[in-house]
Amino acid sequence: METTRRSLHGVAELLLAGPQFRAGHGIRLRVTPGGFGTTAAPDLRLDGDLLVAGALRIPVAGRRYTDLAAEAGVEAGAPAGLYSGGSGVSPAEEVVLDPEPARLILRAFAEGDEALRAFAPGETPVLWPEHFDVAITVDEVNYGVSPGDAHLPEPYAYVGPHRPRTGPFWTAPFGAARALRELGGTAEIRRFFEEGRAAR
Repeated sequence: METTRRSLHGVAELLLAGPQFRAGHGIRLRVTPGGFGTTAAPDLRLDGDLLVAGALRIPVAGRRYTDLAAEAGVEAGAPAGLYSGGSGVSPAEEVVLDPEPARLILRAFAEGDEALRAFAPGETPVLWPEHFDVAITVDEVNYGVSPGDAHLPEPYAYVGPHRPRTGPFWTAPFGAARALRELGGTAEIRRFFEEGRAAR
């Protein structure tokens, strides 16, 4: 799971957000059917295990980020000087995708995006390349879905208030988190967000 997650994070950061940022359009990405993509030029997206650039559908597994970028007509690289952290992936590395973890992560993003839109219809979920999560902010509270990280190494939903809160709901260092396998689907993720909004 961790290797696949890191490679997908690299795709988001080096092949999508970096080129979009260098084109002057910021780093916000979006969840798309089967994957995730840019929100502005260049029009690029990951569809399963394929990088889609116009009419091109380029298999990514086992390919170096630099070669994939060149084939798609862009330069591989993270948005320079914009944030610290990120994927830690070098453009010279190869994409490593295990099919089952990849499907799990992409499904988590799809369910998270759908749950966020149902929870807050006036907000547009953003897939952020630095943290590699899909999220919104409402009334100084972050709501989102992560594919896993140092806190929890599997996909999870979270509620992160900007100011710390106490109480039985708030069990994570940043607020609250629940593994998606425990929640069970889009409706349950939405209910978790609603529970977080109501918790004080």
